[in-house]
Amino acid sequence: MIKKVMLAALSMFLLGVLAACGTSGDSSEESNGTIVMGTSADFPPFESFTPEGEYEGFDIDLAHKVAEELNYDLEIEDMSFDGLIGSLQAERVDMVMAGMSATDDRKENVDFSVEYHHSGEMFVTQKDSEVTSLEDLEGQTLGVQLGTIQEEGAKELQDEYGFEIKEMDEATTLIQELKTGRVDVGYMDKTVAEGYIEEQDLAGFDDPTTSSPGMAIAFPKGSDLVEDVNEVLEQLIEDGTVEELEEKWELTEE
Repeated sequence: MIKKVMLAALSMFLLGVLAACGTSGDSSEESNGTIVMGTSADFPPFESFTPEGEYEGFDIDLAHKVAEELNYDLEIEDMSFDGLIGSLQAERVDMVMAGMSATDDRKENVDFSVEYHHSGEMFVTQKDSEVTSLEDLEGQTLGVQLGTIQEEGAKELQDEYGFEIKEMDEATTLIQELKTGRVDVGYMDKTVAEGYIEEQDLAGFDDPTTSSPGMAIAFPKGSDLVEDVNEVLEQLIEDGTVEELEEKWELTEE
């Protein structure tokens, strides 16, 4: 009888030890919380939707890797590009990845990570268009996406080259307006433009006038995440992960 009692007590003790070990191991894997990321998923190959409605793209993959390294869950919210900065200022999202260039004007309102990609700008036209240079823009209607660096650039070029500007919410709308003749030229990020040119059988030419800042992750002013995210980004750049993602999404120069 005593032997049975001792065996039972020993069994209970061992179960308690195993349970404690299991709890300790699980706690080390617990998430630090959830990062809410804002994006504008109309900007392939940086961010867009699959036919099944899932987010995909270079920024999406990189965001997941950053969150994983920091042991956070990632929640993504889609919105119009021109509403992203306001969402950061209102702290409705923790960070933004949307092919956003770290311009001086934006730095007055939000903080940025280190730059992780650089693309440039391009003008997009119909294949039979006679607009093949900046000088040909006079009298044309130029389409841009609201809130983008291209909108800012177009306003700087407008007086010199004499074109009208038509602003719209989404890059996909810009391309639709171009194909239906409601704008003569689209002004876009070069990588995105090249994708539309190939997919929609369009034409285009590089903008020779600017050297835009690189893309970076945006945060609310004073965010505690900036330092940690920078550390991870620098690691991912150094170990070749960012380059691998650029190759996956065909962002590298030929």
